Amino acid sequence: MILVVDDVAASRYALGAVLRRDGHRVVLVASAGEALVELDVRQRAGELPDVALVDVGLPDMNGFELCRRMKQSPLMAALPVVHFSAAQIAPADRCRGLDAGGEAYLTVPAEPEEIQAVVRAAARGARHRSDAEAHAGHLTQLAETILHVQSARCPTELAEAAAVGTARITRCPAAAFVLGEDGILYRGLSLRRSTVSLPDEGAHDAVARLARRVMAGRTGVRTTVVPAPLWPPGFFHAEGPGGTGPQDGARLALARAREGCEPVCLAVPAYAQGISPDTGRLVGRLAHATALAAERLLMYEVERHIALTLQRSFLPTHVPQVPGTEVVVRYEPASHDTEIGGDFYAALHTSQGLLTAIGDVVGHSLDAATVMVEIRHALRAYCVEDPDPASLAHRLDTMLQRYHPERTATLCLALVEPETGRIRVANAGHIPPLVVGEDGTAHYLEAKGPLLGLGLGRPDPTETVLRPTDRLLMVTDGLIETRGTDLAVSMEHLRAAAADVPPGVTALCDTLLACFGHDREDDIALLAVRLTGTA
Repeated sequence: MILVVDDVAASRYALGAVLRRDGHRVVLVASAGEALVELDVRQRAGELPDVALVDVGLPDMNGFELCRRMKQSPLMAALPVVHFSAAQIAPADRCRGLDAGGEAYLTVPAEPEEIQAVVRAAARGARHRSDAEAHAGHLTQLAETILHVQSARCPTELAEAAAVGTARITRCPAAAFVLGEDGILYRGLSLRRSTVSLPDEGAHDAVARLARRVMAGRTGVRTTVVPAPLWPPGFFHAEGPGGTGPQDGARLALARAREGCEPVCLAVPAYAQGISPDTGRLVGRLAHATALAAERLLMYEVERHIALTLQRSFLPTHVPQVPGTEVVVRYEPASHDTEIGGDFYAALHTSQGLLTAIGDVVGHSLDAATVMVEIRHALRAYCVEDPDPASLAHRLDTMLQRYHPERTATLCLALVEPETGRIRVANAGHIPPLVVGEDGTAHYLEAKGPLLGLGLGRPDPTETVLRPTDRLLMVTDGLIETRGTDLAVSMEHLRAAAADVPPGVTALCDTLLACFGHDREDDIALLAVRLTGTA
């Protein structure tokens, strides 16, 4: 479509006839005001012309000013403008036209072939610019989507990010599937359907079998179209009553990072219009990026499972009870999308009474969990010979420096004599023990010291006496530490909450875990002790 703006009727219709002979649709207007109204109407309808042929000498506004106004509108800035004039034909006039934003300048009268060629060239250049801008926009969308994919913290988040990104690139509903260990399928959908039933387990199994069959023996990216009988319905549309939703096939982009990895699958409806080869290649790149991210996340899931198993095997839910005391422990791993930590606790029967310990190896990894186990075993061995907390802290510090010089750990040790209630506490950079009375009071013991693994000097142990009505509480910082909140403030919140808990160590641990233990980014360990008077 060509817009011709010319105040001379004979010239206007002659230009229209020349352009129609070249196969163009033509819209004729006689002034700049009419041109702006016509462009506004067509812009609202989404039908802007391909080229505007504008006379320089219009009566209400010269063609240069009209061009400038058109180029100022973001939606019309890409519309190519060809100025023409029979009077203003000097080089300076041509420069004014180009400076105003025009793509070409015609001197009329001109041969019909020249007019047609200039208009075709302007339209062709605009199409190329539009295609380049669209491709750049798609690449930007792809880059943003890959950033979201790489930022996913778990396979479920990964599948959701990939589905939303595929929908943005293709402008149609999309689904993403990440195959995990033991046949687990993580699914993401671009459409939110809270009131509609989703495809059942059989549909997910069918997708998993299909993805494995298509990618059998292959790595990299592969695209294919799966007809409706082979593709289960319900992933792109809401199912009607009785499961009578549309039976659409799917256009798939599958990728496998390397041999031995499970494939990922990005799917859009097979009927989707406007998916060009370039769009298909972008979806393929997204599938490959998703496969690489899936390999990393699934390997982490395996490592996390091993670390959790390791921790749980060495952190029993019940500890041996020492006569004269009652000990309760609790352990809560971090939320599923957070790395595993090195929290631990211990309650050991020694020659001098009950030795309790709680600590945290700095860092989050399987290695941190492994070092935690070594510290716990070393503690059990060392306390047989000498259960003094200060001596134990020194020996564990030396052990960590020798065998794991890159690691540090926090640790709090308390040796309780059941007969007298006497307590000796050595602290290595950990939250000090909290003594909670049944009279609504609670206070932290003044026990401080440097972290294990630094080789620094250590203060003498802190000594106090635990009354029969008191409870000794030891926790890791995962219970109270919140990003952006000062630890001292969090400790005060814990102290105030503990003071209000009714008597009993079980109630103390369970109540505090219920109050503070939701959606934590770090593991949580609690240990509480009270004297029973039956030693």
